[in-house]
Amino acid sequence: MVKDLFLYNTLTRTKEKFEPLNPPYVGLYVCGPTVYSDPHLGHARPAITFDILFRYLKHLGYQVRYVRNITDVGHLEDEVAGEGEDKIQKKARLEQLEPMEVVQHYINRFHLFMDKLGVLSPSIEPHASGHIIEQQQMIQSIVDKGFAYEVNGSVYFDLRKYHEVYGYGKLSGRNIDDMLSNTRELEGQDEKRFPLDFALWKKADSTHLMHWPSPWSEGFPGWHLECSVMGMKYLGEQFDIHGGGMDLIFPHHECEIAQSMVTTGKSFVRYWIHNNMITINGQKMARSKNNFITLEELFTGSNALLEKAFSPMTIRFYVLQAHYSSTLDFSNEALKAAEQGLARLVKAMTLLPKLKSSASSTVDVITLQENAFNALSDDLNCPIMLGNLFEAVRIINSVNDGKESINTQDLELLKSFMHTFTVDLLGLVPEETAQSGDRELLGNVIRILLQQRQEAKARKDYAASDSIRNQLTSLGVTVKDTKEGFEFEY
Repeated sequence: MVKDLFLYNTLTRTKEKFEPLNPPYVGLYVCGPTVYSDPHLGHARPAITFDILFRYLKHLGYQVRYVRNITDVGHLEDEVAGEGEDKIQKKARLEQLEPMEVVQHYINRFHLFMDKLGVLSPSIEPHASGHIIEQQQMIQSIVDKGFAYEVNGSVYFDLRKYHEVYGYGKLSGRNIDDMLSNTRELEGQDEKRFPLDFALWKKADSTHLMHWPSPWSEGFPGWHLECSVMGMKYLGEQFDIHGGGMDLIFPHHECEIAQSMVTTGKSFVRYWIHNNMITINGQKMARSKNNFITLEELFTGSNALLEKAFSPMTIRFYVLQAHYSSTLDFSNEALKAAEQGLARLVKAMTLLPKLKSSASSTVDVITLQENAFNALSDDLNCPIMLGNLFEAVRIINSVNDGKESINTQDLELLKSFMHTFTVDLLGLVPEETAQSGDRELLGNVIRILLQQRQEAKARKDYAASDSIRNQLTSLGVTVKDTKEGFEFEY
């Protein structure tokens, strides 16, 4: 089943019908993490955004090769100028570890949290450090064609010459002359012919821990080069979709386009897709701004900005509530609203198998399903699609309460609809299904505490009774007193 899918292309600044180069095959490349620290909430957004795209493309019948790289060398602190210390090396130096110890630790952590968020593994997850030879080959090709030059063992891309031939700035819309006039002088830039020239290869100084032999020097590759090489190696000289956060449009993706165009003479990528940022008080969430919340802190509530812990599926639901191209501002209120919305959805899913069919239907599931497909096909409009899901939730509750009826055929269609869109496409897997044993144990512990609360009430120790209830409430347990004793949900 291949439906028309429309995606907003950053390169053309229009929403375009998606037409792969070699249907039914689709090549998708997404810039992955630089593994020197724990992933934070800002990292969750591109991971979830492109997970939805990956899932939907496969659902539409495409055979997708999804490549998401690991940056484990060459990502310097000043991304624009390409100067400063390597982020992974800095972490290794501060913690007195081998750089690859840092890399392995944070790759493991990244995978752990992606699994918790329900993010599917990519088809290929290449490491920049595993493709040094291919990167040197691309550099040599660019040098041979006259678009790069070597100075003191470092090789720089000749951006001015590229601009004269091909035009630089098409993706970001930046004017190169304006960029030149606004570029501040930076230490070490004097060896470049042009302040905006970027490094393809950097000579390593005596303190640099990660370096490889090359025709130019003992050194390491430039950050921008890595993605061009890995994208081409696994998806070809031209491929369908390149994704990432909009903070990568300039300079990273702009430089990828330039390197690749010189190397092959072809347009590198057909559709450039960028998710917007998560903000805190209007500022981009970023480690460099020290205004980030790690995923572990979200899941445990161990950050001063958090009122409580939030489950991984709550975080996924929170991200899906906004269109990927719009900013998403962090707040406890937004997270709590997401938690409540997810709880309504999960509760409806548990009611669905218990619904009784009737001879006739008063609901229209076919239109509901069509509207949901249309929403996803319209540039992955998850908020609109969620609206259709919650219309289905309303129907489930209404049928359960006897206010509406549904026949056997429509009931089966409704069950299929809910599973397809909630689980298969949005990846909202009810968390208790994965850990049913742990959940049963937790339920028994809560029951013991509530029995102790009943005993405290019986002896008129209302302070203890209230304390137990308040603490359970703060942990997300809803307690309801009944004639028989108590009921609870968690």
